[in-house]
Amino acid sequence: MRGPVLRSALSRCIGVPAERFADEFWGRAALLSPANDDFTDLFSPAAVDELVGRRALRTPFVRLAHEGSVLAPDRFTASGGFGAEVSDQVSSDKVLAEFAAGATIVLQGLHRMWPPLVDFTRQLVEELGHPAQVNAYVTPPSSQGFSPHYDTHDVFVLQVSGEKHWVIHAPVHPDPLKDQVWTDHRAAVAEAGRGTPVVDQVLRPGDALYLPRGWIHSATALGDTSIHLTVGLSAYTRADVVDTLLGLVGDSAPLRASLPMGIDVSDPDQLRPIVEQTVADLVAALTSEQDPADRTARRLGARFGRDTRPEPVAPLATLSAITALTESTEVRWRSGYGGRVETAGDRVRLTARGNVLSLPVEAAPALETLRTGDPVTVGSLPGLDLASALVVVRRLLREGVVVTSP
Repeated sequence: MRGPVLRSALSRCIGVPAERFADEFWGRAALLSPANDDFTDLFSPAAVDELVGRRALRTPFVRLAHEGSVLAPDRFTASGGFGAEVSDQVSSDKVLAEFAAGATIVLQGLHRMWPPLVDFTRQLVEELGHPAQVNAYVTPPSSQGFSPHYDTHDVFVLQVSGEKHWVIHAPVHPDPLKDQVWTDHRAAVAEAGRGTPVVDQVLRPGDALYLPRGWIHSATALGDTSIHLTVGLSAYTRADVVDTLLGLVGDSAPLRASLPMGIDVSDPDQLRPIVEQTVADLVAALTSEQDPADRTARRLGARFGRDTRPEPVAPLATLSAITALTESTEVRWRSGYGGRVETAGDRVRLTARGNVLSLPVEAAPALETLRTGDPVTVGSLPGLDLASALVVVRRLLREGVVVTSP
């Protein structure tokens, strides 16, 4: 249980040490962790009622499914009424009717709208190094939301309340990419679902389950309403590295050249010498003077910045802090912001999330100190006198790189 000791986000999802999880289970095998934690601080039945009844959610943040089929939005949405000129706000009355008739409520994107899950997801992303998102599945008694299928992303299932019977089978298409959806293997998935399961287990409150992408699963609520969180992990793959490397070909003049006029691209004999030369030019482009690993890291890092969100900033409080900044003000690097610090001549550059911030080279030691993530007072930043430290920290606060530490 969570108790008085604060556990890491990952430890709340797995019942084995992180090192063992990385070596034996990550992307390889299912892991069931009974009675691993109490998840009610993250989500609850009251949270469902608040989101559906009072938060004026719109599609696609909510969807409903029944007997394996997704319901049309007009079955559970209505006009927002006066002052909210939209036609697809969730109607709590319609949701109640569909839920009572056996539909599963799916609350999507909770990592962007429910504060406990905003923080939890950011912490998990920092531990895993891969993007994550959170949905909640609210299933009425003795109902099945979706028939056997697989996802193209890994998931952690965290049982919040009620009980749900999970049946899990090994993949028929291991490690599927995003465009290799289960419906492409519908017959094989159905056949596998009739075989002997790898896991056949009732999840109770506090249980956690890890499923790598491609693992076939279905779940049925038992005697009471079941609520579970599904943490979806969009794990980067070697295919992503290849795609990123191929994105570098635009830097190569030979690879940008047109194919010969009159070529028959369906003729392998005409294409063979071109393919051979193209492969040679591609190798040359990837082994040029500029380190391909460095270029790939920059591009994948930029993608990671687009796929994830750092710790939120408080605009009003931040502007107040800038005005009231003193040498005793404590600041820290913004959680999840990341960034690379590089010195070039008389300037130091911070590159993060598509932005480049340039400061005098004297600020480099201060940036490196802040980059550790530990809180530090403005007056104790190395390499800068107090006046310069105040200027630098004001700039970092305004750019959303650092935040004040209470």
